[in-house]
Amino acid sequence: MLVQILLFILDTVCGFMTLALLVRFAMQWARVPFRNPLGQFIIAVTDWLVRPARRLIPGLFGLDMASLFLAWLWQVVYQGIALGFTGVLLAVSLAPTLVVAALALLEVAKIGLYLVIGAVIVAAVFSWVNPYAPLAEVFNTLTRPLLRPFRRVIPPIGGVDLSPLALLLVLQIGLFVIASLRQSVMPMILLQ
Repeated sequence: MLVQILLFILDTVCGFMTLALLVRFAMQWARVPFRNPLGQFIIAVTDWLVRPARRLIPGLFGLDMASLFLAWLWQVVYQGIALGFTGVLLAVSLAPTLVVAALALLEVAKIGLYLVIGAVIVAAVFSWVNPYAPLAEVFNTLTRPLLRPFRRVIPPIGGVDLSPLALLLVLQIGLFVIASLRQSVMPMILLQ
């Protein structure tokens, strides 16, 4: 039971840091200004990690690769410790290390999809409840590039934009694919 509690706490901390780093990456990708409560919170939580990492990890095409790499690294740490504690990962060699790296990549992708799902839902709620709220523009700016392809294909019906529903459907399919990939990677650890 102590191991389960420790893994729960570790999962919460690593998941929170991964999410915060992915939010930072997404806000920079979408060119969302950080002069809002969410941006200030993200900077306060992640700056101590990202600033030193930027000295070693350069940006790529204007993207903050240090934040993305650190998000993945938090998941590598969690996946390695979790598999070590559960007894699945008993030896450190190249094959299990690559499997842990792949599992961490899948977990970062899953958290990223959940981040987009949450942003789309919050943007939709803001558009109905209070479209002029200070954070409404943050979520609209985050989701606008992702919704744009769907808005080209799906016209508003009765004044209602259905493109968020189509995007949410695609994101759910992405989650199914990630779950399937995770199930195919897990047996590789057991074969070691």
